[in-house]
Amino acid sequence: MADNAEHEQTQEQEYDRDREFLTVPLLSSHRSNPNSTSQVAIVGSHVCPIESLDYEIFENEFFKQDWRSRRKTEIFQYIFMKWLTCFLIGLIVSLIGFCNNLAVENLAGVKFVFTSNMMLQQRYATAFFVFFTSNLVLTLFASMITALIAPAAAGSGIPEVKAYLNGVDAPGIFSFRTLAVKIFGSVTAVSSSLLVGKAGPMVHTGACIASLLGQGGSKKYGLTWKWLRFFKNDRDRRDLVTCGDAAGIAASFRSPVGGVLFAFEEMASWWRSALLWRAFFTTAVVAIVLRALIDVCLSGKCGLFGTGGLIMFDVYSANISYHLMDVPPVLLLGVVGGILGGIYNFLLDKVLRLYNLISEKGVVYRILLACSISIFTSCLLFGLPWLASCQPCPFGALEACPTIGRSGNYKKFQCPPGHYNDLASLIFNTNDDAIRNMFSKGTDSEFQHSSVLIFFFTCFFLSIFSYGICAPAGLFVPVIVTGASYGRLMGMLLGSHSDLNHGLYAVLGAAAFLGGSMRMTVSLCVIILELTNNLLLLPLIMLVLLVSKTVADVFNGNIYDLIMKLKGFPYLEAHAEPYMRQLMVGDVVTGPLQMFHGIEKVGNIVHVLRSTTHNGFPVIDEPPLSESPVLFGIILRVHLITLLKKKSFLPTPVQTGGDAFKQFSSGDFAKRGSGSDEKLEDAEFTDEELEMFVDLHPFTNASPYTVVETMSLAKALILFREVGLRHLLVIPKVSCRSPVAGILTRHDFMPEHILGLYPLLVRSRWKRLRIHFPSLFKIF
Repeated sequence: MADNAEHEQTQEQEYDRDREFLTVPLLSSHRSNPNSTSQVAIVGSHVCPIESLDYEIFENEFFKQDWRSRRKTEIFQYIFMKWLTCFLIGLIVSLIGFCNNLAVENLAGVKFVFTSNMMLQQRYATAFFVFFTSNLVLTLFASMITALIAPAAAGSGIPEVKAYLNGVDAPGIFSFRTLAVKIFGSVTAVSSSLLVGKAGPMVHTGACIASLLGQGGSKKYGLTWKWLRFFKNDRDRRDLVTCGDAAGIAASFRSPVGGVLFAFEEMASWWRSALLWRAFFTTAVVAIVLRALIDVCLSGKCGLFGTGGLIMFDVYSANISYHLMDVPPVLLLGVVGGILGGIYNFLLDKVLRLYNLISEKGVVYRILLACSISIFTSCLLFGLPWLASCQPCPFGALEACPTIGRSGNYKKFQCPPGHYNDLASLIFNTNDDAIRNMFSKGTDSEFQHSSVLIFFFTCFFLSIFSYGICAPAGLFVPVIVTGASYGRLMGMLLGSHSDLNHGLYAVLGAAAFLGGSMRMTVSLCVIILELTNNLLLLPLIMLVLLVSKTVADVFNGNIYDLIMKLKGFPYLEAHAEPYMRQLMVGDVVTGPLQMFHGIEKVGNIVHVLRSTTHNGFPVIDEPPLSESPVLFGIILRVHLITLLKKKSFLPTPVQTGGDAFKQFSSGDFAKRGSGSDEKLEDAEFTDEELEMFVDLHPFTNASPYTVVETMSLAKALILFREVGLRHLLVIPKVSCRSPVAGILTRHDFMPEHILGLYPLLVRSRWKRLRIHFPSLFKIF
């Protein structure tokens, strides 16, 4: 008893010290050395320096003059080109999505037909050799073109596109090479029986198409169209990329409304009603084109597998009924799905970290890793069906039993006539057909418990190990197939305790696992409804998504957010961390600050540009141009380089007035395409030119966003993210000081930067958790 009393007294003392700690200022007069290094991230397989995008409209005199001089016909043409570009995005993405699906159906179909023919002749070794070799060749092709041509095409591409829409400019993610590798690599990777999907790569493909159309094509490969060069800033191109990723989801699942909601809920950091209309129009074009193409394929002329149609449409079109007694099993399904989703994200994060260590060794190791996963997958998929016992074909089956060399619920594999292998019907099949089999109605007695259990564990771990290889690979379809197997298994275990059939449990299991790993609700709900073509599922899907997401949020974050963090993308969250309210913007501004005068010497500009990597510089006016030092605005690095290359210099420090409009046009300062930024190294200057002057006033944004240095960092973060800024000027509260106290960039809002400046904040976070959740710490 005395020991317990002493222990409780010690805890009380620690609790009091923690309370005192909260009253002590978090920021002492001393802070650690500022970390002013530029941000880097893993793009593909390389660590690259990355910059932010200028989503703010740069309102200098040339921009204002350009808009003032536009006639009504030019404004109408600008608006019309936005809608026309959206139409082209929808048309091209739908054609690519259809061709991708057709290619996968035929490549996988040929492989399975040849393998099945060998199995019919009981030439099992030859069948395995055909299956193994074809998978290895397809994987080798996908990994080689990805590693050697476009490493940025590896993975799903969704984290990269999401970071771009947040304002992160990762190099090479929207290039023409990346687009080509994404298309062909995705087709071959999915056809190679790897447990990867093509929905994520389709999102990246749609974003690439939108970006290329937005900048008028690819100048590097001679694919340019002058009539498309209407969009001269990052904001317009961001809107097009948003429409592109919505079209990608719509083409993957024939889900136009789900695609719009996916772009809104998961991808876009900035949204408005006009963008919603254009995204909806883009996905509507996708839906119409796909419907027309599917009608052609319904005659069976398009693919060796099934009808060659779009993935899983009409997979569960049954009239269902459920009652209040069915809610507890659905709640259990959501809880377990959330736990499994959290475990899945944790394991995937660890595997990706391991794969990064292997990828650092070189291209050969990345290709060998992909081939190793392919070999392991082939052995597993061919070997596991031998563990399942053969089942007699059910009487009155709606399709041929057994199915030989084609899709269906009754794969013959090694079974005698009149029997089928239920595990082979799931494993020895394409992912799309496996999901169709799991979702199908009236199949409660067609799969054994052991077969579904083996299939679940196989999908769970193979999807984790397959995603990080050097090839285009998506997560959507693997998560759906894993969740469907989990749901079907739960339905089989509940048995007579529920009136819901196993196919419906598979649909709900897929929703639960999607919610647990991807943490989306509204968009996933609509995607599943459009995918299954059954509105009666709405209440159950809503319930299971809400429960699974809530449970999974306890463990870790969204899978795409975890991947972005792993890659190093400086993604700005929609909410501010609590400790940011303890800080003012002046506390995180790092120096030294580089500024220019309104009329600056050429030599000073050249020296600053060559000695720094900053992309924005405050411009100040001093007497005699103003009564006292005053902030005039901000000028971009790329605009300064344009000025220097034109060499429109002044022999004396005087204002140019309207002469600048005769020497420059708004097109000179338009945003270039990706990878075509101006570089100062291309220009040379004489000693005489370095002593001359440049009037920066016409080229400076005279209305930049500014905050006072005493504003809380949390409020500044919300402003920075919501407006889509690249630079946020900090002005002093005391006017007698310099007119500019510093510049906030994306790097200054990163937790790693802030906690590096003030290590005490790390301790503060744990102390607050301990005070507010003492029982949690007692458990551990």
